[in-house]
Amino acid sequence: MTRRESPNRLASEKSPYLLQHAWNPVDWRPWGEEAFEEARRTERPIFLSIGYSTCHWCHVMERESFEDARTAELLNRHFVPIKVDREEMPDLDRLYMLFVQATTGRGGWPMSVWLTPALKPFFGGSYFPPVDRWGLPSFSGVLEVLASMWEHDRERLTASAGSMMQQMLELDGQPAGGGELNRAPATECLGQLERSFDSEFGGFGEAPKFPRPAIFAFLFSQASRSDSRAPLDMALHSLKKIAEGGIHDQLGIQGLGGGGFARYSTDRYWHVPHFEKMLYDNAQLAVSYLQAWQWSREPVFADAARDIFNYVLCDMTSPDGAFFAAEDADSMPSTGGEIKEGAFYLWTKPEVDSLLGPADAGLFCEAYRIRMAGNAPSDPHGEFRNLNILVRSADTDELSKMFSMSPEEVATHLESARAKLYEARSVRPRPLRDDKVITAWNGLMISALAKGSRILDDENLLQAARRAAAWIREKMYTPQSGRLYRRYCGGEASIAGKASDYASLVQGLIDLYEASFEPDHLRLAVKLTETQLSLFYDRQNGGFFSTASDDRLVPARLKESEDGAEPSASSVSALNLFRLAAMTGRDELRRYGEETVRSFSSTLENSPSAMPLMLAALDLVLTPPRIVVLAGDAGDQAFRDLEKAAFRHDHPGTVITHGDTAPEDLMPYASATARAHQGKPAAYLCFEGSCMPPVHEPEALEEMLDE
Repeated sequence: MTRRESPNRLASEKSPYLLQHAWNPVDWRPWGEEAFEEARRTERPIFLSIGYSTCHWCHVMERESFEDARTAELLNRHFVPIKVDREEMPDLDRLYMLFVQATTGRGGWPMSVWLTPALKPFFGGSYFPPVDRWGLPSFSGVLEVLASMWEHDRERLTASAGSMMQQMLELDGQPAGGGELNRAPATECLGQLERSFDSEFGGFGEAPKFPRPAIFAFLFSQASRSDSRAPLDMALHSLKKIAEGGIHDQLGIQGLGGGGFARYSTDRYWHVPHFEKMLYDNAQLAVSYLQAWQWSREPVFADAARDIFNYVLCDMTSPDGAFFAAEDADSMPSTGGEIKEGAFYLWTKPEVDSLLGPADAGLFCEAYRIRMAGNAPSDPHGEFRNLNILVRSADTDELSKMFSMSPEEVATHLESARAKLYEARSVRPRPLRDDKVITAWNGLMISALAKGSRILDDENLLQAARRAAAWIREKMYTPQSGRLYRRYCGGEASIAGKASDYASLVQGLIDLYEASFEPDHLRLAVKLTETQLSLFYDRQNGGFFSTASDDRLVPARLKESEDGAEPSASSVSALNLFRLAAMTGRDELRRYGEETVRSFSSTLENSPSAMPLMLAALDLVLTPPRIVVLAGDAGDQAFRDLEKAAFRHDHPGTVITHGDTAPEDLMPYASATARAHQGKPAAYLCFEGSCMPPVHEPEALEEMLDE
């Protein structure tokens, strides 16, 4: 490792990821005009490295190459090195990831791209080792070859870069939608999922396995419209297996912390995770588990949702109520030495035996598959020798028979054992926490907490959602312009909001309105939607660009056409627009939603499983949302019973309002319904311009909604 005498230009940045590289001998610069001008002035190409603070292989490449003096000298002499935090600039990351995927057939982080001074890519990849290894060329070797090519064959490189950029933009372009929309893409997507479904361990496809909550949202929406049990069974089985696996931190202790879910599983069993924890994964998975609870009433799903909320509120929340971005995969082992992935979460059997004693160790080791030789199902590099990842391998009834205990005794002993392990783990060196606040991810978490507060009947979750929304409104929103910032870190709100920031925050605010019936949340959701339409909407073809129309830092504007680890802004926005139109009666919002869905008709037809959340939005084109208008005093027990009934089951495409508190200028339909209402609290179910007679009993409301 070589450390500079003084930091490079990243020292003035706020991003934890960029600051990690501030003392590298590489002359890093942040993405911006100063770096571009340096490239133009010196006629050197740009080396662009994109990663994020909790990325394991980003840390590896830093240690191997960016901290190496000889490699840094090569970079500094022949290139203008630029570092970007992909979480701050996801649109820029996607632009160049398209190039890397198109030219190499794969992508990932760290992403390494070489650009002309005009910001056009001519070579790229992801991780490069310090020496030729695993079929990959050494990083220094790549630098030397590209430097020579730039010196001797610059014209050809520049021409090919321009051609590739044009082809890339054409490939990503969405043709204007046309024709009739129908449910054929949803049927095809369901068929694709059934063919790739792992009926034994849940999930879809081969390892590595990602939870991908957008798929669960689609399956639950299909379950509400299908006579087949297949969509529901696939979702419930997968979510149960994920909750039992090592991807789920099994040591969540209510009121203390721990728990939550890691990024993905490296195997088909959900056993060996990539240990980083992301806020956006946990927010979306919380909603999936809430829906699973609504459909099944199996406690395992409600417990998983509560576990996520406990993790986020204990370990990932700022003193002011905002939510931090992520926790690293790597940490220092308790015994010292080099940092290792997953060190915080791994256990030896002697360690467990010593902590629990003979009374509980046998039970716990059987429940969580603790073995003397370690329990990783495969370990080609010997990383997990004698180490165990906690996975729930035997249920309470099995353990009850095995150890001649009642189920209640088993649960009590396991809870005590987990608390002891949690306490022992709490003194280990923790993984790095990325404490920047991302507006989009906070929006997703506000949405999950708001839903959870009603579905789990927990007012503490509603208070947490309110606090986060108030913080975002104060720190990340400018009322005069109606615009959002994307990132807050080190006391500074910065970076113009992306389409995903508007879309996800609007979703959170709509859900917060439904949970609280406080109109200010809905009013802000409408204002932000209007701003989003003016800055991001494609007036020619429909749908939303990721980048604002006046953003000059990103060379080209693209639309996300995949609901991946994060949902696409267009999918979330389409759902938002349909819900807002139903609540406010503004038909133009519904038209924008329909145009957005139609703009992706080619993707839905040719690759429906790429956008499962857009397929859920397509359902709302074909079957307009239903509106529940609750009328009466919100403090009345009869009102609260009706409110609970409205949230008891999952009803995609149903919005819930309170007419008595609905401002006439914002929600004229709900307001008028409440003014006409007389007598005790009631619920009106309205759709396609008319309302059914009011009902006063929760059972009657549930029956209407289920029909």
